[in-house]
Amino acid sequence: MSTEDKGIALEGKVWMTVGGENLGGGNRVELLAAIGQLGSITGAAKAVGLSYKAAWDAIDTMNNLSGEALVERVTGGKGGGGTRLTARGQQLVDNFRTIEQVHNDFLERLNRQAGAVADDLALFTRFKMRTSARNQFFGTVARVARGAVNDEVELGIAGGQTIVAIVTRESAENLGLAPGRQAFALIKSSSVIVMTAGEGARLSARNQLQGQVTRLMRGAVNSEVVIELAGGGSVAATITNDSADALELAEGVAATALFKASSVILGVPE
Repeated sequence: MSTEDKGIALEGKVWMTVGGENLGGGNRVELLAAIGQLGSITGAAKAVGLSYKAAWDAIDTMNNLSGEALVERVTGGKGGGGTRLTARGQQLVDNFRTIEQVHNDFLERLNRQAGAVADDLALFTRFKMRTSARNQFFGTVARVARGAVNDEVELGIAGGQTIVAIVTRESAENLGLAPGRQAFALIKSSSVIVMTAGEGARLSARNQLQGQVTRLMRGAVNSEVVIELAGGGSVAATITNDSADALELAEGVAATALFKASSVILGVPE
């Protein structure tokens, strides 16, 4: 999806501070630049859309915060005097222009990646989700089979695998579950059964995620088994130590995570 499709545009402004006080940003620098070009506070104020008083207030503030004059009055002469930038004032304008150009170049590069940034912003939001369920999967609804009371929802996840959930029809409608809708599935590790060497077995558990054991952490009574799935995801199961021994679980062993469709909780991003 393109940046325009997402409506995302990254913007920013540069401004200067001295001791936490606002010395100036683009507006004040424009005022200084106009003074340098026009040699007149009145003309410069009009050019940048400020009142005469507001222009002088801004100049006084900048002079005070800079510790030296950025603008000075010129008396006498053929034109009867006027206002001009000091060498320091002109240097400030020039340096700000350089910094602003670097900043704009940075924003331009960042905007070229804005589509990916938008995707990551959504990902960061999911990272902030707090839940007691050990297993959290994010995917896209592939199918919804309507029933009289309950609906069966298929959620496609990374690696081409599918999670099936049974939810009430009311819940499905409230969540707006429909093909193409992004959603996440939560499954407690205690609801996951681990199977090895189950080829040809016929099981009632609707969800069967195949992978390879990557971690086995033993406790006093139970073990946590982590099975890595195709596509980089993983599923965790909590089983007894006796079961882990009986299955001869170890890193690298092929295993399948089984859980009922009724054990899956579905949610949608806000």
